[in-house]
Amino acid sequence: MRVPRILALVLAGGKGSRLGVLTEKKVKPALPVAGTYRLVDVALSNLVHSHISDVWVVQQYLPHSLNVHLANGRPWDLDRSHGGLQVLPPYEGAEGEGFAEGNADSIYRQKDLIRDFDPDLVLVLSADHLYTINFLDVVDTHLAHGADLTMVTTEVAEESSRYGVVQTDGEGRVTGFDYKPEQPAGRLVAGEMFLYDAQQLLAALEELHEQQGQLEDYGHDLVPWFVAHRTVVEHRLQGYWMDLGTIQSYWTAHLQVLDGEGVTLDDPDWPILSAQPQLVPARIEGSADVRRSMVAAGSTVRGAVEHSVLGPGVVVEDGATVRHSVLLDGVRVGPGVSLVNVVADVGAQITGGSRRGSAAGVTLIGADGAVATTEDFDRSAQLPAGH
Repeated sequence: MRVPRILALVLAGGKGSRLGVLTEKKVKPALPVAGTYRLVDVALSNLVHSHISDVWVVQQYLPHSLNVHLANGRPWDLDRSHGGLQVLPPYEGAEGEGFAEGNADSIYRQKDLIRDFDPDLVLVLSADHLYTINFLDVVDTHLAHGADLTMVTTEVAEESSRYGVVQTDGEGRVTGFDYKPEQPAGRLVAGEMFLYDAQQLLAALEELHEQQGQLEDYGHDLVPWFVAHRTVVEHRLQGYWMDLGTIQSYWTAHLQVLDGEGVTLDDPDWPILSAQPQLVPARIEGSADVRRSMVAAGSTVRGAVEHSVLGPGVVVEDGATVRHSVLLDGVRVGPGVSLVNVVADVGAQITGGSRRGSAAGVTLIGADGAVATTEDFDRSAQLPAGH
C-alpha cells in the first residue's frame, strides 16, 4: 500500500484575545509554556515524532516573536532543502490576498498552494493546545474507515459549551457537530486536530466560498459541511488535552505539570522539542526556599518559591514570596512582595512590597508590573488539585 503524502497546516495566527495583556505584543502560539517551551512547540514536536515533515505554519497576528523562535525549523529538524517547515504570512498581489477572517478562511487562502503541493491528506492543527499524540494513528483510523475527515476528539471534565461538541453513533462515525452551543449535548469535543482528504477539502472550500462569499471559523461552516455531506469519523484521544485559551486554563495547565497531572514534556520517547535559550543554570541562593517548583535557566532565587513555574531570567529577591504562580521570562519580584495565584507577563518588574493575587481567582500582571485583571475561579472549568 502506498504511503499517503501528508501536508500539515499549523494555524498560528490567532490573537488569543481572552488572554488579555499576555497577547498584546505576541501571538498566542509564541506564549511560554513550562518555563522554556513555547506553545507552538507542542504541535511541531508531535508532527516530527509522527514522521510528518511537510509543515506549513500559517501566520497573521504579530508574527515576529514566533518567527524568531521557529528559527527556520532547526530545533525540530525541519530546516531542509526539500520539504520541512515553511512560514505562510498574509500577502498581496494574488487571489487569497489580505487578512483571514477565521481559521477556515485561513485554509481557503492557501488553497492554490495546497493544490500545487498535491498532498493526499491535509492535517490541520491549531497551535493553542497541550497534548501528545501520534498522528500516524490518526492516519490509520482515517484510512481504515475510508473517511473524508477524521477529527481528533477528547472528553472534557468541564462544561463543554466553549468547544466544538461532537456526537457519534457509538462506532466512530460522527453524526453531529455543534460549535460552542449554549446547551451542549455531552462532553465529547473536537481537539482542533483535523485530517482531511485533500481533494475533498479543496472541493468543500470552493463550494462554501461560492455559496457564502466569505468563510469564517471551521466550526461555523467547514466541519458542519463535512458532517452533513461526507464521511466523518473520530479518533479518540485518551491522554491529556488542554486548550490554553484563557488565563485560568493557562495557569491551571502549568500547575498541573508541577503536580504530575498535566502534559508530559520530557518523555524520552516523545519529548517536546524547542529552541532553548543559551543561559547559565538557575542560581538558588542560601536564603532561598524553593518547593515543588520549576525554575528555568538564568533565574536567581533568593526568596521563597512554592508550587510555581519560573521562566528564564526570573529574579525572586530575598524577602519575596511566590506561591501557585507562573512568572514568564525576565520577571523580577522585589523584596517584600507576595504573589499568590498570579500569572506575570514577560519582563514585569513587581516591586513596592505588598501582596498581589487572590485565593479566590487568578491575577494577571502585565509587563508594566501593574495588575491587569483579577478573575474569580470559573468552577465549571478545570482547576489544579486543591483549588
